[in-house]
Amino acid sequence: MDFRRTMAAGAAAAAILAFGAGQAAAKDLAIHAGRLIDGTGKPAQSQVTILVHDDRIASVTPGFTAPKGAEVIDLSKATVLPGLIDDHVHLMMSFHPGDPVKTAVTRTDFDDEIDAVNNAKATLMAGFTSVRDVGASTEAIVALKHAVQTGVIPGPRMWVAGTPLGPTGGHGDAANGLDPELSHPHWTDNLIDSPEAARKAVRKLRAEGADLIKIMPSGGVMSIGDNQKLQLMEDDEIKAVVETAHALGLKVAAHAHGKQAIDHAIALGVDSIEHGTYADAESYKLFKEHGAYFVPTMLVGAKVYQHAKIHPEDLGPSTVAKTFEVVPYMEKNLHDAYAAGVKIAFGTDTFGMSAHGENAQEFAIMVKSGMSPADAIKAATWNAADLIGDTKDIGSVQPGRYADIIAVAGDPLADVKALEHVDFVMKGGVVYKAGGQAVQLGK
Repeated sequence: MDFRRTMAAGAAAAAILAFGAGQAAAKDLAIHAGRLIDGTGKPAQSQVTILVHDDRIASVTPGFTAPKGAEVIDLSKATVLPGLIDDHVHLMMSFHPGDPVKTAVTRTDFDDEIDAVNNAKATLMAGFTSVRDVGASTEAIVALKHAVQTGVIPGPRMWVAGTPLGPTGGHGDAANGLDPELSHPHWTDNLIDSPEAARKAVRKLRAEGADLIKIMPSGGVMSIGDNQKLQLMEDDEIKAVVETAHALGLKVAAHAHGKQAIDHAIALGVDSIEHGTYADAESYKLFKEHGAYFVPTMLVGAKVYQHAKIHPEDLGPSTVAKTFEVVPYMEKNLHDAYAAGVKIAFGTDTFGMSAHGENAQEFAIMVKSGMSPADAIKAATWNAADLIGDTKDIGSVQPGRYADIIAVAGDPLADVKALEHVDFVMKGGVVYKAGGQAVQLGK
């Protein structure tokens, strides 16, 4: 067995790899966790051992033990959690100051793919070992996913939607606000203006490698000119997407701000509502009746609001006006949805307005909006995995799951901001960060 270099202990959490002698199987690891929050919603446990074999968790047992010859990772002074999950990111999107129209017509998918390599690494190093990417060039985001899967680049596990589907003139129509004479070969690929077009687009996305479908039934905030309060997709178009996607084993995420779009999309069977700004008590009842998740994306609202006040020239008049109207509703909406018992999954809408790697700042806003720290953490572990559809592999520290494990110095149940400073990251049994520092793989 090759000896790995000893990892320096961080001021917050020590992560020292010590080797024993004996007959342990290759890649047997014993993680000594001082405190474990396992992601299921159960109370935290003190002093437990997580045994990892290859890329999976073999057992979770009380006390600090280790099979003879196992490699020990000492996190006895830290709080250990499952790798976090962000169910609403855009890894291929980064923020570029200046005229947003110029940016839209001068950058290519190749430029965005290069940014995405760094964005994927930053997300992983922040402790997010899985993400749901809900909007990007399909070909490019599928290529990024494959590069992570094969170990070409470091990054989180990815479930990808590819190009979101929506109506002409709606949120997601790349031609909005531009000279009507301008064109691009792919600007209309995601536009669906009939049930027939919807069915074909879903099938095409599945063939191209999408893991889920994203639709735009309402207007948006960052887009030019459309109205975020209005339902812009017809019911028969939404229904065609949902039925076709579900028949192919794909879930459907719906970007929706306005109440009508929210209520109709839930009733028609979507699996999650993203943003959900103008939901009300009637909407919350529908969420619960249909088992849909709410992904509130609080961080993007806070960051866009701050930027709109300081640098409105980076956003454009339409976006600034919509930002000032929408964001004040967001905290109250999350508070009310949580109080009503709506299922909530963690999502940040990270696309560069908040930097990739700052995802954990969402937790403090969720808690400020009324969620308990324990439930906010569950939203980013078990609930997020459930929305993805893979609780058997991710979202909890239990036998059989991937060894996706993180550690922080403090107690996030007492101060959820502790999750903004992750000292240890393991994905699939491989340590990427220890003692607060990146680990050079292969050494």
